[in-house]
Amino acid sequence: MKDHVHNLKETFWDRAGDARAVLMEIDGRAVPMSPYADKDEGVIWFITAEGTDAQTAANGAGTVRLIYGDSGAKLYGTVEGSLTQADNSAKLDELWSPVAAAWFEDGREDDDVRLLAFRPTRGEIWATDGAAGFLYQIAKANMSDDTPDMGEHGSISF
Repeated sequence: MKDHVHNLKETFWDRAGDARAVLMEIDGRAVPMSPYADKDEGVIWFITAEGTDAQTAANGAGTVRLIYGDSGAKLYGTVEGSLTQADNSAKLDELWSPVAAAWFEDGREDDDVRLLAFRPTRGEIWATDGAAGFLYQIAKANMSDDTPDMGEHGSISF
């Protein structure tokens, strides 16, 4: 079981970098955010603005959970952790993109730009084989006595 959990954690980090969006749940309210997973640092980065729910939560005003449901990344699940504001100009420069710039009138130099660091503590993850794998498993199950194998699933601690 330990190897399965270790492998699922590795799979999570490998696929989290492919997720284009997550829902960040803060005190029961979910807002869409663009994640930037950093496996080496064990951090999921977010760019947001001063005064948003995410920025407020990063200042200690809420419990944070990420909800993954990304068929492209073949990753589903929930991940709980801590969210803090990061003062890391180099990391912000590394992550900055035209997508981020679209949200800020003065671009990267906007006074409201904030970098947030989410450090996962635990989660429940499903890693699938994607749409083609799903169809194959359903067809195979319908032609045999087997049930579909829908990929890896488990609870992990970070």
